[in-house]
Formats: sequence, C-alpha cells, structure tokens
Amino acid sequence: MRFQLTARTGHPDFLDLPWDQPLAQWEHDRLVEMPMGIHRHVVRTVAYGERLYHLKELPRRYAQREWRFLRYLREEQVPVVDVVGVVTLRDTPAGDRLDAVLITEHLEYSVPYRLLFLRQEHERIREPMLDALVHLLVRIHLNGFYWGDCSLSNTLFRRDAGSLAAYLVDTETGELYDELSRGQREMDVDLAIEKCAGELLDLQAAGVLSPDADPFELGIELRDRYEQLWAELTTDEVFGDDDRYRIYERLRRINELGYDVDELELEQDEPGVTRMKLRTSVVEPGRYRRILRDLTGLDVQDNQARRLLNDIHNFGAWLQQDEGRPLPEPLIAHRWLERSFEPVVEIVPAELRGRREPAEVFHEVLDLWHKWSTLEGTDMELADAAHRYVAEILALMPDERRVSPTEGDEDTADALADPMADTGTLLAADVAAELAEQQAAAEPSAE
Repeated sequence: MRFQLTARTGHPDFLDLPWDQPLAQWEHDRLVEMPMGIHRHVVRTVAYGERLYHLKELPRRYAQREWRFLRYLREEQVPVVDVVGVVTLRDTPAGDRLDAVLITEHLEYSVPYRLLFLRQEHERIREPMLDALVHLLVRIHLNGFYWGDCSLSNTLFRRDAGSLAAYLVDTETGELYDELSRGQREMDVDLAIEKCAGELLDLQAAGVLSPDADPFELGIELRDRYEQLWAELTTDEVFGDDDRYRIYERLRRINELGYDVDELELEQDEPGVTRMKLRTSVVEPGRYRRILRDLTGLDVQDNQARRLLNDIHNFGAWLQQDEGRPLPEPLIAHRWLERSFEPVVEIVPAELRGRREPAEVFHEVLDLWHKWSTLEGTDMELADAAHRYVAEILALMPDERRVSPTEGDEDTADALADPMADTGTLLAADVAAELAEQQAAAEPSAE
C-alpha cells in the first residue's frame, strides 16, 4: 500500500486505515456515523479512543490548499476546525491513483445548522446565527482571506453564553491575499447570501423552517450587519483637538466587539483636525478570552469569557468585603475557581457532561440562579440552583459533545422540536415565566 501522509504531531498515525481504497468503499472498525452538512465530496468519520476525525476525499491540489489555508487561519486565531493532516499519492492495489484525503479533528460541542433549526424556532435562532456568521466573515476578511463558499453547510456553530460562535469548516475554494478589495468582500458576502438563502429554502421545503421566515430578508440583514461591523472596525474617523476622548470611545467599542487594535495612526490634515486610522486585527481570540485564560487557565468562547469575568469581579467584590482587605486579581480568580466554578461544574453527573461544555453550564446556572433568586426575593445558593438546573433542564437536553446521526429522522425531529430541548438561556426565561405565574396564582386576590 503506497501513500504519503503529512500530519501534525499529537495525533494518531492513521496507518491502520485502508488508504488504498476509495473512502466510499471503506469497511473498517474505526468508522462511526456522524451527521454532516451538504458536501460535494465523500466525508467519513473515524474514532481513535475518545477523539473523532473527519476524512474528506478530494483532488490533491484542493486538499493541499485547504491544508495550508486552515493552518494559516488557525494561526491567525480565526475560529476554524483543527486540521490534522493530508494524505496524498494514494494508489490502489492495481496501481490506479486515488484522490487525496484531508483529515480534521471533530469540533466538540458543535452543532450543524439543520439540527439547530430542528431544536429551536427560527425567531430564536435568527439573531445569534446571523451575528455569528457576520463575525466569522469579518474576521476572515480582516486576515485577507476570500472564502468563496460561505454557507451554513460549511459552518459549524457552538453555544457561547446564550449566543452562538461560528467556525469555518471548508476552505477549498478560498484565496489568500495581503488585503481584500471592497469588490472582493462584497462578492463574498453576495455569495454567502445566495447560498444561505438556498439552504433556508431547503429547510422550508422539508418543513423544518417556518413558512413565515423569509430567507431573502435574512440575507439582506446579513449584508447590513456585515457593513456595520466592518465600518466600526476599519473606517477612518476625523475629530477636533478637543474631541480626543472619542479615541477612547472608539477603541472601547472595538474591544467590546472582541477585537484588538493592532495599529493606531493619528494624522493632522490641517491645524485642529485629526484623522484617526486604525489597523484592526484579531491578534488573540478575543480580549476577554485572553484575560480569562491568563487568570484561570480556562479556554472558552468569547461571550462565555465575558460572562465568567463578570462573575469573577462580582465574586471578588464580595470576597474583599468579607475579608476586609483588598486582594490581587489572580488570587481572586484562583478562589473563584475553587469555590464557585469547579463546584458547580462537578455537580453535573458524568452521564450528562456531553450535553453542554463546562463554561456554558456555568453560564446557564448563573442565569437561572439570578432569575430564581429574583422570583423568591432572596439569594438562592448557587449549588442549589446547579442541582435544580441539572435535574429539571440539563437532563432533558440532547447530547452536543458528539451529535448523533439523527438528522432527517421524523421521530427525532419531533423530539428535537420540543421546547425543552432549547438552550439554557431560553429555558431560563421559560422557567422564570412559569414560576412568576405560579407565584401570582399563590398570592391572595386583592378582592
């Protein structure tokens, strides 16, 4: 058996797989079934212990391009799947040349768009999905990458503190430039609108998406949001000498969007008039994510990091008041891990830990703790809220660490459409409303 494998370290050697056969003909103990988006190529999944890897068969030229692009984008901190290796020069026993195979590691807790729509009403998934896709497009464009195939099928979504984070999956049609022109960016956005609208129309035809949803209206909104975000991150701003506070405001808004400013250039075109030029880049996967990782070692999504940092600050204020002295932030973060984050996460039993990743569990527990405490008019113990969340909500959620291949099954679709399979944040609102109704019913009538 002849083939050439180029792979990163830290992964299996994949030498036990039948590389001398086309992927479609494989029969092997390592093969597992996983739900996939719509692909133009054959894609199979193999398991090595607890780790899953997706294998995509495609011409050698495109496989090597995708290998190179995915590695570059990951190094630039763009959210993409983790590319592991590429297999080329594959020959059959008869000496016939086979296509190459690209190997990527499965992105845990990621959900294909079809399952998201099965599990949630389109009104609820609309905003977070649009925002996630727009942020992904802007981030790759800032790095000079033209996607050329932006679609929901080529994107994976992970939950991020009640929102969604989008990950790029397929780059075989992409091109890398020093900088994209306005025309290139507009063409990429137009293609994204066309492809996403077509996929949503398919969902409507299958009865998954409500007929009330307008895929083309969503496309127009995607363009509007893209242009607004791009302008915020890149547009030059002119201000007078007495308006320099606007520099701080602009930088703060950019930081709050999860971006850092790589370069800031100030020019005076004429006396008293200053032009600010920004070079915006994502030099880290979000400033909040970086700060949290430095403080705690936790590597989470951007919105999750913001939420956890807020809780660390709240915990620190209480801790310093309790001890009657100021404490350094690293010490506060260490005690927060020991006394708050880790005890809550450990309440989740082993059989339910695939339902949500730890940071999302903690975020959802915080949401419910706040709502339940507000309704009861007193502080609930966080551990009590966690136990209740596990029993009443998490136990009813589907597994998302490794989504099972149930897409298209009518019985499963009906089950996934159940509102109890919704996100923790949305469930929190539903539970809070139900508790409010119960409380109102229990109160004596004014009559």
